[in-house]
Amino acid sequence: MEAPARPGGAPGRWGRWSQWSNRRRIVTVLAVLLGLVVVYYVVCFVQVWQAARRDEARAAEAIVVLGAAQYDGVPSPVLAARLDHALDLWEEGYAPYIVVTGGKQEGDRFTEATAAANYLIERGVPDEAILREVDGTSTWESLAASARFLRERGLGDVVIVSDPYHVLRSVETARELGLDAVGSPAAGPVNGSQEKQKMVKEAAGVALGRIIGYRRLLSISG
Repeated sequence: MEAPARPGGAPGRWGRWSQWSNRRRIVTVLAVLLGLVVVYYVVCFVQVWQAARRDEARAAEAIVVLGAAQYDGVPSPVLAARLDHALDLWEEGYAPYIVVTGGKQEGDRFTEATAAANYLIERGVPDEAILREVDGTSTWESLAASARFLRERGLGDVVIVSDPYHVLRSVETARELGLDAVGSPAAGPVNGSQEKQKMVKEAAGVALGRIIGYRRLLSISG
């Protein structure tokens, strides 16, 4: 029978078994945690995908269009697709107001919101039916500013319009800001493998945003 290890000496059989058992427990715990993280991310990805293909538009008080690039006052194809979808909803009577959002990049003459408003006016939307948020440079900033002036008007029931892959994060951000929001995805030029890549990134943002809050997510992602 092997004698126990003496103090200061090499561990005996029981000591070696204890060390191996502890390492195995640590590896098991880490594997379980990793598995939970993977499952959580997959669930978020599936929900992003489902939201991208589900139109929840309903009667509301305002349609909020998330901003996108504009080129010297002309909406980019992405922004134009969002605006066309919002216009369809407005013409069908879903809401009396359209909120256009987005500031401008350094050197721009127009904000995204201004380019969007002009686009809608040219297509028959009265100026008084358009509310403008002209300072936001991110989804959270634009929705936070929109939520403030909507509440000042006694409004809070909204339909969020954005690209399909972006709808879930936009709706959850709006809800975090106190709006009663649903999503209505706009069919735009982003599709195929490019859309899948964006969904992968969006799912990560949703997964983290649900834990730390979307405002804190902005401070991390910039």
